[in-house]
Amino acid sequence: MNNIKECIYNVAKDLFSQQGFKDTNISAITKKVGIGVGTFYNYYTSKEELFMKIFIDENMEMKRRILDLVDLNGDPAPIIKEVVLRIFEEMKSNPILVEWYNRETYHKIIEKLYKEVITNEEEDIFYQFFFDLIENWQKEGKIRRDIASEEILALFDSLSFVDLHKEEIGSKYFPQTMNYLVEFITKGLKG
Repeated sequence: MNNIKECIYNVAKDLFSQQGFKDTNISAITKKVGIGVGTFYNYYTSKEELFMKIFIDENMEMKRRILDLVDLNGDPAPIIKEVVLRIFEEMKSNPILVEWYNRETYHKIIEKLYKEVITNEEEDIFYQFFFDLIENWQKEGKIRRDIASEEILALFDSLSFVDLHKEEIGSKYFPQTMNYLVEFITKGLKG
């Protein structure tokens, strides 16, 4: 039983990567897996739910990779800048994560289902890691202590929405606008 669910997941991941969310349908997924469409619904409630599971897994894997690559010792400003910029670079180069920038997909699925599909444990792994890192930097006097750790995390979360709305801001100003925002935030956090 788990084997079928895993096959559906892997085939869907390949199809979403090749064709995008919009052009991938359940019948194409089930045909490649060799099951009927009805069987799909024994494992997933919808294409959207399956996509979100894949999107979240890709997002978590990306963050793990970045954390493995970045040296977290030293001055927080360049560390934060490197982490944030790597996240945006990787999101744009991953065909599944790039759907974040597709307005139709974002509003139809990601915005509505993200919190429903992600488990607290998955979200907490990275939130808690960055929260602890920020608190340690605050204790060491490397960044300001007068701003709550949650507010600092919210500052960096807000960058994803700026990036999402770059067309309205003016895409000709990107990526430099993002670089400036990251720079201004990190400079403003110095202890």
